[in-house]
Amino acid sequence: MYEFNIRKQTITIEGDTYMPYDFNTKGIPAFAGKSEFHYKLFLFLCDWYSKSPFLKVQTSGSTGTPKEIVVEKSRMMNSAEMTCRYFGLKEKDKSLLCMPLDYIAGKMVTVRALIAGMDLHPVPPSGNPLKNNDVSFRFAAMTPMQVYNSLQTDIETKRLSQIKKLIIGGGAIDNSLLEILKELPNDIYSTYGMTETLSHIAIRALNGDFATDYYYPLQNVSVKLSEEGTLIIDAPKVSAERLETNDIAEINKDGGFRILGRKDNVINTGGVKVHAEEVEALLKPLIKGNFAITSLPDEKFGEIVVLLTEEDVDESLFAGKLPPYSTPKKIIKVDTIPLTETGKIKRSH
Repeated sequence: MYEFNIRKQTITIEGDTYMPYDFNTKGIPAFAGKSEFHYKLFLFLCDWYSKSPFLKVQTSGSTGTPKEIVVEKSRMMNSAEMTCRYFGLKEKDKSLLCMPLDYIAGKMVTVRALIAGMDLHPVPPSGNPLKNNDVSFRFAAMTPMQVYNSLQTDIETKRLSQIKKLIIGGGAIDNSLLEILKELPNDIYSTYGMTETLSHIAIRALNGDFATDYYYPLQNVSVKLSEEGTLIIDAPKVSAERLETNDIAEINKDGGFRILGRKDNVINTGGVKVHAEEVEALLKPLIKGNFAITSLPDEKFGEIVVLLTEEDVDESLFAGKLPPYSTPKKIIKVDTIPLTETGKIKRSH
């Protein structure tokens, strides 16, 4: 069903099928001239069809300096197979590519199309990938920001709801967005993964009869907790080594897990451990602009919770909305909250 021999893989782009030799000659396929993003796709496919068994991938830099890592093409195909099999993706299914090709998410959308024979539709990454696109997609991967923006107009909401299988990754989904997604008729999922796991290794249904607060590992993936409560991932098909993450997690009896926050984002204030991400989730409905939770040393509490915000925020906004230990004790207005290219808060440790 799935083609793992790169020399035999074809790629269908917007209805036109290309052969491996189209990316090993001096000529440039017709699709590559449509936009700068189409040309980037062409360059990625040249790398894919090259003789090297490896590819270079850049991390997003959400928890530090972005770095380049080398990954095996065979493991990328294993990851793609897990996703395609889970969602029942097959030949000629239309798939939307609207993620940057510099990062693993965009590369893996392409690899899924390669092994399953899907019809790939590249759209230059933007906040509104469905604005000028009325194709009915079987599969699409989008960021929370792209989904949120698409819900701001009736026509884009309709197009979003017609995507049969929509996965959302690259950032947290706040409760207000989640409530809207629950009402849509298509199948919508949140994903958990990272560059080192070659995209996602677990799926969470956001709507429908199987909606849940927990992520469930894909086939051949298992998880457990370290002594510190961080998630350990065992996914031999995509990573030769077990990966101990910085994500503090909770695992339920049936193997599902949810992320409570990152170990390096824990604020110990007066002996109480506060997760920055949980405070940000509580503040999301209250603050319009970009903001982030951080900490500062404090003589009395050891650390205090600090709110960084791009807009003026009054302390009265928090009254009765947050537990006392999670309430910011200092508000600092900044010009810009640093974000990565994929829209995550860029935290330094």
